[in-house]
Amino acid sequence: MHWKLFATIAETAGEREFTVDLDDGATVGDALDALFERHPELREPVLDDSDDEMLREHLTLLCGETDPFIDGAGFSEPVAADETLALFPPVSGG
Repeated sequence: MHWKLFATIAETAGEREFTVDLDDGATVGDALDALFERHPELREPVLDDSDDEMLREHLTLLCGETDPFIDGAGFSEPVAADETLALFPPVSGG
């Protein structure tokens, strides 16, 4: 499974992309656990302070081209071994 990190999330992690090995039957929650194992400093900016079972409201996580928190089962959404997950904060410009 491949992670892509963007903007302040990538800056905090110190890398933009990496691959992790997950077992068959892995979920978005397992992928996030692997992210936090590699980058524990991301736990606070990614997970909601009041509920460790929710992403911060302003973040977007895509599994392929789908947001599992809008179009799927959230943390329980299955993730294929060759899937790419992308995590990014809102983008603003001027």
